[in-house]
Amino acid sequence: MELKWLEDFLALAKHGSFSKAAAARFVTQPAFSRRIRSLENWLGVSLVDRTRYPTSFTEAGLEFLEQAESLRTQIYGCRDQLKSMASDQDAMVMMSQHSLAVSFLPNWLQSIEPLTGDALVKVNAGNLHDSLESFLAGTGDFLLCFSSPDIFNQLEREDIECIQVGTDRLVPVTAVKADGEPVFSVSQQAPLRLLSYPKESFFGRLILRECMPQLEGQLETQKVCENALAEGLKALVEKGFGIAWLPRCLVEKELSQGSMAILDAPMASVDLTIKLYRFKGTHSAIANTFWHYLAELYNPGYS
Repeated sequence: MELKWLEDFLALAKHGSFSKAAAARFVTQPAFSRRIRSLENWLGVSLVDRTRYPTSFTEAGLEFLEQAESLRTQIYGCRDQLKSMASDQDAMVMMSQHSLAVSFLPNWLQSIEPLTGDALVKVNAGNLHDSLESFLAGTGDFLLCFSSPDIFNQLEREDIECIQVGTDRLVPVTAVKADGEPVFSVSQQAPLRLLSYPKESFFGRLILRECMPQLEGQLETQKVCENALAEGLKALVEKGFGIAWLPRCLVEKELSQGSMAILDAPMASVDLTIKLYRFKGTHSAIANTFWHYLAELYNPGYS
């Protein structure tokens, strides 16, 4: 059995529908349904009564629900105990969204170097879904990622705590031609070529909720490429292939040099927070010291 199947089942119990649970787990509904099926196949029983709506559990599902939370707690508790025995006392492992790893993280680590000292900081970068799954599976000490209200709730758990370490803004950008004119503008007659994120991704969901409704009846777009990584979309923007919403920290240099520009209204920007997460419980001495220093730095009076 995979631990993520257990997390999926608990998400289904919490949200009460496959679509909402899949969105909360940052996967498509078909993929989420397959994972619930895999859990049922492993257990050898049906957990969900698929003949009824809204979603309800079978008798076996209700029985398993009573055990699932306990199993998750035991597994994570065992992990923490083993990590405390085997952890590298002079190293910290940080999972990070790739866009933050190449933009925010270098300057941030330099600014807090007195807190890290001679400790080895191991950065594992990836898309948000993979970084989140790795963090929840106990791969690293910390998770550094973007956050936005009502979009991101997998980490809203009693056994996880966080510190806000920065802010950013998701901005709609276009390349700028040699003569200083933007390649694309909101005043053009043709549909804007849109470089987008998958709709189930963090940025994809945020843009669909906050930005796209403002374009209805005012501006037409044509999706020409989809990529889960902001860096991939940035490279296409630089080539003049289309426009994209990108974290400002990722394009600050290009904006200041004039090779990119932010599009005007009705193309909206969205505020973002940058948070560092960790599991409560046992950590190495260096990871604990680092966390408490950060907490005092960003939240004076933290205890």
